[in-house]
Amino acid sequence: MPAHDALSFLMAWTVAPFRVGSVTPSSSTLAALMTRDIGPQTGPVLELGPGTGPFTRALLSRGVREDDLTLIESDPDFAALLMRRFPAARIVEMDAVGLRHLSLFPGPVVGAAVSGLPFRLISPRKTLAILEGVFANLRPGAALYQFTLGRRCPFDQSLLDRLDLEVTRVGHTFRNFPPATVYRVTRVKTLGTYDWRFA
Repeated sequence: MPAHDALSFLMAWTVAPFRVGSVTPSSSTLAALMTRDIGPQTGPVLELGPGTGPFTRALLSRGVREDDLTLIESDPDFAALLMRRFPAARIVEMDAVGLRHLSLFPGPVVGAAVSGLPFRLISPRKTLAILEGVFANLRPGAALYQFTLGRRCPFDQSLLDRLDLEVTRVGHTFRNFPPATVYRVTRVKTLGTYDWRFA
């Protein structure tokens, strides 16, 4: 991890700790754990809150094409950095809540979503909207990969039940500061082309 990435992350956290959620970028070990089920066969990948791009780099190392990446970043400085580092990727500077009402794709075609958002610091209402937006774009059988600092799932069971989602623990790493746990979120049953945006 470049030293200036750590400094950029710390500065962003100082300005908006509840939006950034951590004082340091994610480690390469966590990035590998988050992306280990994703590869060139996955197709389009949606990334939420990429920051300086540790998960983005891991996705590329897994064989995901850069032009198959859509990165949603609300911080303008991070968004500008991502545009320089990943010029072939689609960078959208916006709050992930907007996914619920924005058609970024021609339907539920995304093969996987990777999230660096600090859901423990996001309100249940916003979390609901973000998850609705993500799963409106994921094709049947696709998953959202989410990490949390600690061992407890960042999504309440009542919210998962409301959206007909289930969570599987992928793994835990102590080689991150702080230690982190990765979860895989999927639909309980295949809902075909059902789109929450129009329900």
